Amino acid sequence: MKRRLFIAALSLGLTIPLVGTQAHHGWSWTTGGNIDLTGIIKSVRLGNPHGILKIDVEGEEWTAEVGQPWRNKRAGLKDGDLAVGVEIRVIGEPAADLSERLIKVERLFLGEREFILYPSRD
Repeated sequence: MKRRLFIAALSLGLTIPLVGTQAHHGWSWTTGGNIDLTGIIKSVRLGNPHGILKIDVEGEEWTAEVGQPWRNKRAGLKDGDLAVGVEIRVIGEPAADLSERLIKVERLFLGEREFILYPSRD
């Protein structure tokens, strides 16, 4: 009996942390509307499940989710394009709670070059 209770508690303990993680992916956490931000890239972590940029936007740090490696490549981004110190303009959907300063990037601009990560969902 104690063994079953232990296994049940362990199983529950392993699945509860995943609930928040699963809810984050997709678009359900965004507002459904776009905002436009310009700033300087402060840190870069590219990879799966998606890349993360920390961007200084007028003294506020924003977290920008860019695409998975295959999506970034398909959009035309090359190694080194997203680098610390680069000015970037991002357009995308922010978190429903704007105080989180989190945005899912649909399009980004490096200088005059535009990269479309997610085609319009209209």
